[in-house]
Formats: sequence, structure tokens, C-alpha cells
Amino acid sequence: MTSFMGQLSVNQGGIAMLVVGLTGGIGSGKSQVSRWFAEHGIVTIDADVLARDVVAKGTPTLKKIVAKFGDWVIDEAGELNRRAMREHVFGSAQALMDLEQITHPAIRSRAKELLATAQSPYVILVAPLLLEASEAGLANLCDRILVVDSHESLQVERASQRDGQTPERIQNIMANQLSRHDRLRQADDIVDNNGSLDDLYLKLEQLHQKYLAMAGVN
Repeated sequence: MTSFMGQLSVNQGGIAMLVVGLTGGIGSGKSQVSRWFAEHGIVTIDADVLARDVVAKGTPTLKKIVAKFGDWVIDEAGELNRRAMREHVFGSAQALMDLEQITHPAIRSRAKELLATAQSPYVILVAPLLLEASEAGLANLCDRILVVDSHESLQVERASQRDGQTPERIQNIMANQLSRHDRLRQADDIVDNNGSLDDLYLKLEQLHQKYLAMAGVN
């Protein structure tokens, strides 16, 4: 990550602006946080949205996936059959690696395009797996890492209510994500989301003013 010494510098992705990577475990409240920033005029780029966009019908990335795996990955509408693809890579580490080698460069390239045209003092780049090594190299596009942190019991409760999945299923997902300790260890900024929304928004306002100052906005 890039150090700021009174002026903006170019980060590892060649982007000459302040880029804040937003991440956190499942159920931590990333969506609430990114929505708050967006409502305050800050461009937010969601890696999950990019991941869907780059494999849309007719895209070069989707054609590469078909060439690698076969026509079975396409449904009757010409779209990626996500369920079939998930089932295929779930039991094969090599298949998952092959898929990521196709999709991750496309996600990173699209993220850089959006960052280069962003019209706000700084940008929030949201990625659930930002700090995991396989997350398309998006962390290298960021100058700071902001982690949304919650107690694990709260994560399970929120994610279960939101997604309609069992607590056991949520815990399994958490077990496959970076541990809370490791995530916090890599953070530049941490926002505690164990209280009320009012408490969260107050903390976000403080971070917002901090990032504006870093971006040279008085």
C-alpha cells in the first residue's frame, strides 16, 4: 500500500487517487458501510458486481470460459450457468484455479478502468475476499484497507437472517474465509460494527473526514 506524505501518489495499480479497499467477513456489515459512502457522494466499486459483469453474455471472458470448459457452461439463454459452474469447481481445486485464471485478470482490468474514471475525492473498492491471495490482485489497487469488524456471533446472526441459511452453513463459510485475527492484522482502518446503526454512521463520518483530508479536500 502507498504511503501518503501530504499529497496523492500513484499506487501499485497506477491509479493517482486515494483508493480505500473495503472488506470484512460475512455478515459484518460491508453493504451498510458501502451504501453509506455512496450516499455521501463517494464512488463505490463492488467486486461482486464486476465478477458478474465480466462473464455476461457475449463477453470475451465468457467465451474463454466456454473454450476452457465446454459448451455445458452456457444455459439456453446464452448466459453462464452459474449453478453448474459452481458445482463443477466445488469439487476440483484445479478447475477453480483454471476459472480464476480467466476471470480474475478481467475483474482487475475492469476495476482499473472504473477507478481511472471515478469522479469523487476518493473511491471505495468493495471486495469480500480482498485480502485473500486469490482475489484478483485487487488489494494492490488500494492505498488503504478498511475492515468492517463484528463479533462472530453477530456475523452468524445477521447473515442467517439475511440469506435464510442455517447458522451452521454460515459458520462453514466463515471457516473458509480469512480469520478475523488475520483480517484485522492487515487493516489500516477498522470500523467496529457491533452496535447500533447510529454508532456505525458516526464512525463512518469520522473516517470520511479522514479520507477527504488524505485526498487533499478541505
